Amino acid sequence: MRLIADSLTVMYLESIGSAFPTNNYSQEECFDFSSATSVVASLSERGQGLLRKILQGDSGISKRHFSTENPGAMFDAGAQELAEYFEQEAPKLAAEALRKILPDEEIDALIICTCTGYLCPGITSHVAEQLGLKADVYLQDIVGLGCGAAIPTMRAAQGFLAANPGSKVATVAVEVCSAALFVSEDPGVLISLCLFGDGASACLWSDEPGEEKWQVGNFETVHIPEEREKIRFVNGGGKLQNKLHRAVPQLAAEAVAGLWQKRSAEPDQVIAHTGGRDVIDELEKKMGWELAETREILNQYGNCSSPCVLMALEERFKAAENDHRYWLTSFGAGFSAHSCEMWR
Repeated sequence: MRLIADSLTVMYLESIGSAFPTNNYSQEECFDFSSATSVVASLSERGQGLLRKILQGDSGISKRHFSTENPGAMFDAGAQELAEYFEQEAPKLAAEALRKILPDEEIDALIICTCTGYLCPGITSHVAEQLGLKADVYLQDIVGLGCGAAIPTMRAAQGFLAANPGSKVATVAVEVCSAALFVSEDPGVLISLCLFGDGASACLWSDEPGEEKWQVGNFETVHIPEEREKIRFVNGGGKLQNKLHRAVPQLAAEAVAGLWQKRSAEPDQVIAHTGGRDVIDELEKKMGWELAETREILNQYGNCSSPCVLMALEERFKAAENDHRYWLTSFGAGFSAHSCEMWR
C-alpha cells in the first residue's frame, strides 16, 4: 500500500541551495581558540589530550563554519546568551539558504527543521517575516529529530503536496551548532566539540513533472528507542549537551543497512549524512559504497547535523550530470534512521 501511495503522491525537486556563515576555522585554529578558554584549560590531562588528538589529527575535517566571530566565547556563555544567539542566527542562516532557491512566485508552505535551539513561534515565523512571505503561507517547525531530520522534513512536504495539489513547498534544515558548544570530561561531549559546524540547506518542491526533474519517494524510517541514550541532547545546566556513545558508528551502519534492504532499485550513488569519519567508515564497510560526496562535505564543513545529507546531494549534482537514481539516508537522535529515493 505504501508503494501505491508514493506513486500517487509525486513530489519533484525544483531547486536546492545551501548557506554557511562567513567565519570559518581550520581544526588547528579550533584547537588554538578552545585551548585558550578557561573551561578547556580546566579539563584533565586526559580531556585535553583527547581534544588535541582529534583537532590536530586526521578527523576527516579541514575546516568548520561558525556564525560567531568569537567561537571560544561560546564555551563560557550562559544558557540565556546561547538562546538569544540561536534566535538571532538560525533565522538569518535559514533565510540565506532559502533566498538562493525561491522563484519569483509565492510559496504555499514553509517547513523548517532544527535541533540546536528552540523558538516559539518557530524559525518559520522569523523567516517568513524576513522574506516577506504571504500572510496565509503554511508554517511548520520540526524540532527534536536531530541529525536525521532533513528526510522526515521532506516527507512532511510530500504530505502537504498530497493534501494541496498544485502547491509549492520550501523545506529548510538549519543548525547553529555553535549555540550548543559544551565542555565536560565526557569523551562523547569532547568528540562532539571537534565535529560540529553551522549551516543550512533549502529545497523547493512541487508536484509538477518536468524534463530532467528529480522525483522523490519511497520513504522509510526505523526507530530504535532502546538505543536513545547513546545519541541525544540532554540538559546540561540549562544548556544543550550532546551525548555521543562510542557505539554510534556501528549502530548507525546497522540501522542504515536495514533500510538499504528495502530499496526499490540500485542507485547511481548513496548520499548520506556525514556523522563523522568513523561513522562514514562503518557505513562504507557495511554497504560497500564509497561515499565521496559525504566525505567532501565533512571535510569542508564538519558535521552540520540535519542539513548535511542535502549538502552532499547538492555536491553530487555539481558533477554527476548523467545520474538517474540516488538513495539518501540520514540518522541521529532517537535512535532513528531514515531513507528515501530520488530518480529521474
